[in-house]
Amino acid sequence: MQFALFYEIPVAKPWAPDSEYIAYKNVLAQALAGERYGWDAFWTVEHHFLSEFSHCSNPEVLYGAIAALTERIRIGYGVRLMPGPYNHPVRTAESVAVLDLLSDGRVDLGTGRSSTRAELEGFGVDPAETRAMWQEAIGHVVGCWTNDEYEFAGKHWQMPKRRVHPKPRQSPHPPIWGATSSEDGHRQVGALGLGLCSFAVGVSPQEVKAKVDIYREAVGNCTNPIGAFVNNQAATFTMALCGPDRAAAQDTARESFEWYPKAGARHIGSMTDWMIERNQDLGSYAYAADMKRIDDEGALDLLTLEYLVDANACVLGTPEDCIKTVKLYEEAGIDLLLCLVNPYKIPHEAVMQTIELMGTEVIPHFRH
Repeated sequence: MQFALFYEIPVAKPWAPDSEYIAYKNVLAQALAGERYGWDAFWTVEHHFLSEFSHCSNPEVLYGAIAALTERIRIGYGVRLMPGPYNHPVRTAESVAVLDLLSDGRVDLGTGRSSTRAELEGFGVDPAETRAMWQEAIGHVVGCWTNDEYEFAGKHWQMPKRRVHPKPRQSPHPPIWGATSSEDGHRQVGALGLGLCSFAVGVSPQEVKAKVDIYREAVGNCTNPIGAFVNNQAATFTMALCGPDRAAAQDTARESFEWYPKAGARHIGSMTDWMIERNQDLGSYAYAADMKRIDDEGALDLLTLEYLVDANACVLGTPEDCIKTVKLYEEAGIDLLLCLVNPYKIPHEAVMQTIELMGTEVIPHFRH
């Protein structure tokens, strides 16, 4: 089992002129600590317009800085938004390839389609088209990487024959992952031969396992992957805070661990009213209606730290506590655990302590 630092890069209010500067400098220091203490990877999201929740809108610039300052830790897009006009497939192929060259082949490309009104509406993306655009874009990226010259004429993008430069260092190309929350999405990611990013927060490892099992069956039957090879690795993410004292760790985590799942659910739930306004069926965003219903019923406000701890839905406490919870993710079939070490406003010093303690006392227990 491998471990990655995972980031939204939140910037909590009230904002000062240097709030974002400090946030990015802290993340860079934390990434270097991850390299130092034996973490396997560093991943971030790509989000737009989500004030406080995520100020990580152009992560490949950050990835370049990390690549230049590290030698071992892998760097993951978690995820690159594939629909247009977020990112053109050729620009994605180029961006990932440059990073792969600079990092000596340490890149993983996580892909996704976006799931908030603020972002989709802000970029003028039709939500009914995002799943098709996601899949088409991946195919074009792979074609750019694996052909000397390449041309395509898809529904959403067209390009006459061109040489796309540069090519990535990893051969035939970096591992590709697909992000999803729904059961149908887990099945599709597996059928395409992609690595799985099972993205849900505040759920138990047992619930994660049920969806990973769906993915495992689908990826096991994949004979025609969208990439040049099947990536059969499964990842999920969880909030994580490790400290020498359980009560102190819980006190530090409480506000952020309770805030983040609620804020995330409300961002996703925003899709519901918007698509109804557009006279569109929710389709592959049906899970957004579930989020909104839970919020409307007041259930989100019942999501407490005690619930998260009782459900083993976060990695929190002493190193011994964290080992017990991580074992449940291992038993659920997770190959890569993405640890959200600052979901809102965890102090930098506490994040650094988590990185060190997990690196020295937790992660070694899962090296087989």
